[in-house]
Amino acid sequence: MNELLLCESLLINIIQSLIGVFLSIALIQSSIDKLIDRKGNLEWLSDHFSNTMLNNFVPLALLIVTISELLSGLLLFLGAFINIIFSNIDLLVIGFCISAINFIFLFFGQRIAKDYAGAAVIVNYFILNILGLISILFPFFN
Repeated sequence: MNELLLCESLLINIIQSLIGVFLSIALIQSSIDKLIDRKGNLEWLSDHFSNTMLNNFVPLALLIVTISELLSGLLLFLGAFINIIFSNIDLLVIGFCISAINFIFLFFGQRIAKDYAGAAVIVNYFILNILGLISILFPFFN
């Protein structure tokens, strides 16, 4: 019986970590792109939000999203490995929470810009993010 619980616990840790690594790849790549091509991103976003109430906040929003993507991506990546090695979920939880807030910001911006296709894509990341958080609660349902 203990072996079964150990295997189940390890499997849950692996699932949590896979979700964390998957999201970290998207978040870190996106933040690096924003850092490397800040000017191009700022121009594109300024045009994207030119006819919205967010027009004057694009530089600040880009900075906030870049920082939150990089921070949550790094926390998820490191947290995934710490979870596998030490069964410690602290960094994963923080990473999932920051990235969930980031995805809500991105979803809000896309909806305000009336980019419904772009908003729909973000929903997929948000759902996966929430599944990651739910998987952390799994041991409490047993």
